[in-house]
Amino acid sequence: MVSRVHGGKLVNQVATSNRLNVLLGEVNELPMVELSYESAVDVESIAHGVYSPLEGFMNNEAYRSVLDEMRLPNDLPWTIPIVLDVSREAVKDVKAGDTIALSAPGNVPLAVMHVEDIYGFDKQEYSEKVFRTTDPKHPGVARVHQLKDLLIGGQIEMFKDVENPFEHYTLSPAETRVLFKEKGWRTIVGFQTRNAPHIGHEYIQKSALAFIDGVFVNPVIGRKKQGDFKDEVIVEAYKSLIDNYYQKDTAVMSILRYEMKYAGPREAILHAIIRKNFGCTHFAVGRDHAGVGNYYGPYDAQEIFKEFPDLGVTPVFFREFFYCKRCVTIVNERICPHTGQDRVGFSGTKMRDMIVQGLRPPSEIMRPEVADAILKFKNPFVE
Repeated sequence: MVSRVHGGKLVNQVATSNRLNVLLGEVNELPMVELSYESAVDVESIAHGVYSPLEGFMNNEAYRSVLDEMRLPNDLPWTIPIVLDVSREAVKDVKAGDTIALSAPGNVPLAVMHVEDIYGFDKQEYSEKVFRTTDPKHPGVARVHQLKDLLIGGQIEMFKDVENPFEHYTLSPAETRVLFKEKGWRTIVGFQTRNAPHIGHEYIQKSALAFIDGVFVNPVIGRKKQGDFKDEVIVEAYKSLIDNYYQKDTAVMSILRYEMKYAGPREAILHAIIRKNFGCTHFAVGRDHAGVGNYYGPYDAQEIFKEFPDLGVTPVFFREFFYCKRCVTIVNERICPHTGQDRVGFSGTKMRDMIVQGLRPPSEIMRPEVADAILKFKNPFVE
């Protein structure tokens, strides 16, 4: 039983047939706003229903509602604004009711927007409410302060996809929903990741598979912070893991083109909504989900789900996994009584240090095939 789409209807804002011809004929006559790559990808996500029920970038009413209430104006859960920033110069001749063209970097037209409003916003307020901090060292806060001064909201119609080097690993929500039904999966757990997999990740997924039909591995491909794994490394590492260590037809991998916000609890809810739209009935939430530094408590991203009983996707909470030398297996604190030196944690820093030195992490921490897939890359980390 594939999950119900958030808001009840899978959005499709991709122009086809006659409408496509009309837009292609008009687009060069419209005022053009050039987008960043990340905003262009957001256009694509809106158009293909990844952000259902959004049909465009948020207007001021929706922005305020999400910021203040963590809900859309119709009371549907939504926790992070999906907005398009523009400079005053770019929209000096644009007003509500106008139609404008949106282009990918390099002035490649990809969509039109029917403008509802253009409005200012407080970057400090945005940061405080979404990230719980205004510290410029937080990567999400730093990114917000790089935004232009105005936001423009309105419905979009897309007529061209954004260039995608991982097209072979990309499925839309409409496609995943068909695929899950073809596989006969009634329950699907979505797994969010921005890292190459270690044994702890694998055990989270396989623990879920003990009572759920299939796992949807949905790595984030897009701008990340320094020290995170590069996109191509994540894809190759997960492909190696699934090919070598999963039963056939129990796991599907498809990428999510998305810019990480590192918003901790709020982002965990958005991640769950996105996977709900892909068709997931469940969503895995581990320790410090979407966190960074020490800005959030280790299980804040699990606690926030209590505020959204109407989310429509079931969170599956996991404690931190580690290898126990005495149990001689992967465990967590709920099932293992041993402490201290018996526990070997999945330290991201330790694994990165070994990989930088060209060393394969021990097999109790990372599968050798996964480590080899990573070590094929000269520099697997974002600089």
